[in-house]
Amino acid sequence: MAKYQNLLVAIDPNQDDQPALRRAVYLVQRLGGRIKAFLPIYDFSYEMTTLLSPDERVEMRQGVIQQRTEWIAEQCKYYLEAGIPIEIKVVWHNKPFEAIIREVIAGQHDLLLKMAHQHDRLEAVIFTPTDWQLLRKCPCPVWMVKDQPWPTGGRALVAVNLASEDPYHDPLNIKLVSETLALAKQANQTEVHLVSAYPVTPINIAIELPDFDPSVYNDAIRGQHLIAMKALRQKFGLDERVTHVEKGLPEEVIPDLAEHLQAGIVVLGSLGRTGLSAAFIGNTVEHVIDHLKCDLLAIKPDDFISPITLEDGDNS
Repeated sequence: MAKYQNLLVAIDPNQDDQPALRRAVYLVQRLGGRIKAFLPIYDFSYEMTTLLSPDERVEMRQGVIQQRTEWIAEQCKYYLEAGIPIEIKVVWHNKPFEAIIREVIAGQHDLLLKMAHQHDRLEAVIFTPTDWQLLRKCPCPVWMVKDQPWPTGGRALVAVNLASEDPYHDPLNIKLVSETLALAKQANQTEVHLVSAYPVTPINIAIELPDFDPSVYNDAIRGQHLIAMKALRQKFGLDERVTHVEKGLPEEVIPDLAEHLQAGIVVLGSLGRTGLSAAFIGNTVEHVIDHLKCDLLAIKPDDFISPITLEDGDNS
């Protein structure tokens, strides 16, 4: 049975075209399952209208919610008539990302899909503050859908981290590759590639140690990554042709290779760092996706716990 069966689609309130809903329907047609089209809305002006009684304010909220529900139903009409199971839910909430994550938790959704806007001049994908919060804090995988057609023969590119102590046994690497292979096989027979970036020689070491040989260092690091990549691909029976070990920063290597391969999606592991650790350490995933021009699927480790809970209080 396919892993992604209970999909939550975050509806874009600002346009009639819904690429994320389209992608969700594509998956359900191939994998089975069901979709919930979800929209958190909030209009501060209604809260500030002192001339209205609390009951009248509630009535106005309900009117807006009903209007938006009917609007989404119109977007879903074609799919519903085709027999795709879609539930529609609109809530009043002043923090969209919190409302979406709580809905993921409450509905036990196993995949969240949301549209990512494209920057016309650079063709890069632009992420909103809500997108970043979802990528960091959502407990289930987050699929950011670019508002472009899937490229012909588009591949899936999985970014793996081979720099850890025991990289080819790393649970997150295993999870990323296994879930992508399963999805590719069940959805559209997409070819899956793996990529890992290894760092160049630190300049300060080369300067401070006169006898230091950067080429020997680079060869050693590359060799370690190649051995780890070989072990990882052999675990899944993948051909060497679909594995890539490249020198450079992940935020440069991964988008460049994705463009070269005409990848339809890049799959990344997201540790979901927040607060000081994110500020000081930096999230590689966030640097990478700033430069992507295709869909993104961000997957958390099994032990990830979202900082957002149902008990936080809700004003929906």
